[in-house]
Amino acid sequence: MATDTLRHIPVTELMERYRDAERFIALCRQCPEFNRQWSCPPVAPGIDRQLSRWHTATVIATRIDVPHATPVAEAALIMEPERIRIEKKLLMLEREHGGRAFTTVGRCLHCGDRPCTRPQGLPCRHPELVRPSLEAVGFNLSAILSDIFGIHLNWASDGFCPPVLTLVTALFHNQAAVSL
Repeated sequence: MATDTLRHIPVTELMERYRDAERFIALCRQCPEFNRQWSCPPVAPGIDRQLSRWHTATVIATRIDVPHATPVAEAALIMEPERIRIEKKLLMLEREHGGRAFTTVGRCLHCGDRPCTRPQGLPCRHPELVRPSLEAVGFNLSAILSDIFGIHLNWASDGFCPPVLTLVTALFHNQAAVSL
């Protein structure tokens, strides 16, 4: 079972308090998918200008209950249905309200079993669907969850998932608020 919680925050505040692009993109560089998927960093130049075009960020924390003793290797499978659901909803909100969606970390789901075109220097097959995660543009999700939602992340231990997995996504827009 999954639950979504929304918070609306001014983009300027979100960027000032929770964005440290140098630090978090450096962490992304340690991942084997860095620069190998269109959903991963480095993102297109000018992201600072793009982010500052919007007034409001609707940040969504999606909490997914995990069965006891679930191996970490199964985390992506547990999260996938929720990722698909929330990404579809964010893209719909992006079309309805304008703005820019930011999805979740992890392997892009849009090409299925086909490899991403990025390592070959080819354009994305699905640019209308692929959005970077907040981490990919330098946001500190742990601090966002703690400060804005009162959620403290639990990490895997001894090869098992924590009891709850949390996805963080957002829509940057110019409305006062949007709802799912």
